[in-house]
Amino acid sequence: MTTPTSISRRSLLGATGATAATAALGTLGLPALAQTKTVLRISTPAVPDDWHAKMWTVFKDALEKTAPGEFDVQINLNASLFKQGAEPAAMARGNLELSSISAFDIAKLVPEFSIFTAGYVIRDPAQQQKVFNGPIGAELFKTVSEKMEVTPLATVYLGTRQVNLRDVRNVKTPADLKGVKLRMPGSKEWLFLGEALGATATPLAFGEVYLGLKTGTIDGQDNPLPSVRAAKFYEVTKQIVLTNHLVDGIFIAISNKSFNALSAAQKQKVTAAAQAAAAYNNENRLKEESQLVDYFKKEGLQVTTPDQAAFQKSVQTTYQNSEYAKLWPKGLLDRINATK
Repeated sequence: MTTPTSISRRSLLGATGATAATAALGTLGLPALAQTKTVLRISTPAVPDDWHAKMWTVFKDALEKTAPGEFDVQINLNASLFKQGAEPAAMARGNLELSSISAFDIAKLVPEFSIFTAGYVIRDPAQQQKVFNGPIGAELFKTVSEKMEVTPLATVYLGTRQVNLRDVRNVKTPADLKGVKLRMPGSKEWLFLGEALGATATPLAFGEVYLGLKTGTIDGQDNPLPSVRAAKFYEVTKQIVLTNHLVDGIFIAISNKSFNALSAAQKQKVTAAAQAAAAYNNENRLKEESQLVDYFKKEGLQVTTPDQAAFQKSVQTTYQNSEYAKLWPKGLLDRINATK
């Protein structure tokens, strides 16, 4: 028989146990809530050994240092999260937080940005940083944010494109490239650049360039020097002409939806981390490029420097007389040229 006393004791013990359990759950729950982190997923097509991949680790480490425990930075390389070119739309929809986007990506929705896909607009990596870190960059990035729903945070140096020839030629001006079948990426913008350089622009998939150079299907190709080494084009070419015709860049960008959800302090820390990542990439990319001229000379290639002023004048004149220039805001090219 159960006595009222025993019932009372059981009820008391049960209540005490329930209270203890609730308290325990609450105690467990408080740290969990306190440890909730803002997820920042990064999607990039870069391979692990690329400086553009390694820079994201710098970004992550910088945030861990300035905002410990606030962010969960998830780096996805090799286009494993989103395929290359799909990132801007994913960020605009709020399905992706961070990526690096190209001038070609931006120009699709912000036509005036196509000026940075043209040859000899940016002179060198130092000017590239001054343009995008100054008033011109501020104005254009504001337009990008409004039209694309993404906010550029930092400018990343992708490399300076040079002309790589199968046979040695005396190249001083664009006229000296007449008749040269110069492989370019297949889009109309790239082909226009090849023609503006004075060559016969020939579209060919990147994976076919080595064989094309070896067999003579093409007479040359253009790429930054690190790509020439990585793809071993130096094995089937004899000359590199340092035309410096396109100082290429990509932009670390964040979804507006994600950026606007951050506090003012967090926005500052994320921006600083992006700029630290870009600086790391830029320093190492420039160092690598500076070493490659000697590398190619040792491999037996002739490395020559043409009249770059003649190339710049000819190419910019070609662009100014084209349909592309009609998309550029009046005076923008002059402002860029005046940035030193």
